[in-house]
Amino acid sequence: MKANFVVCLHIYYAGPMTETADLAQSLREMFGRAQRALREQGGRLGLTASQSEALGCVAREGPLSIGALAKRQHVRSQSMGATVGVLLERGLVAVTPDPDDGRQKVVTVTDEARALITEGRSARTDWLTKQLQGLSPAEVRTLAEAHTILDRLFS
Repeated sequence: MKANFVVCLHIYYAGPMTETADLAQSLREMFGRAQRALREQGGRLGLTASQSEALGCVAREGPLSIGALAKRQHVRSQSMGATVGVLLERGLVAVTPDPDDGRQKVVTVTDEARALITEGRSARTDWLTKQLQGLSPAEVRTLAEAHTILDRLFS
């Protein structure tokens, strides 16, 4: 009886989804699991989510004022100041006066942070590569096709 129940559950969840909302919910849940799995592989460098996101934003976009960083992260400047303070203490960012406006501070990523970010990305890519190697060629082709669609959806 237990085996039949498991098979029925698998068929129910693995079957085609006819409702767009059901598909959207399933994708959201799956992306959440994927994000957590990838995060476990590369770590967050012992940072909170907001600290990691702020560091990643500066790493991607280049030097930013605390105010500009706060706007991009949708938080108050005071909150971002505290976040940047932690990153500064950890040696992950440098903070210097803005050459155009001495009242502002500019945040830049340190070489140490860049190396840690690169290391984390490499660890996540290596882990995902190993996961993909466990799939059949047909499954890899299906994922490649889905990638094209998802890229268009989120671009």
